[in-house]
Amino acid sequence: MPNIKSAIKRTKIIEKKTLENNMIKSSYKTAVRKFEEAVTANNAKEAETLFVEATKKIDQAWSKGVIAKNTAARKKSNLAKKLNSLKA
Repeated sequence: MPNIKSAIKRTKIIEKKTLENNMIKSSYKTAVRKFEEAVTANNAKEAETLFVEATKKIDQAWSKGVIAKNTAARKKSNLAKKLNSLKA
């Protein structure tokens, strides 16, 4: 446990930021999981709407700095491939 006042404040800020980051990460993972469930159920119409939602959540996570730029691009690309294979 830190003794210095500024260090105590930093630990509080870090805890708050960690909770925010985990919330953002959880929301985009949930969106991706729902999309993948729709793909496995061969529900193309629902998958399209969930694809938009999942890419939006991934972009939000990237803009907040929770995930890296290339990670976001890779995840969106993989989702797009799954959606296109479902349509074909």
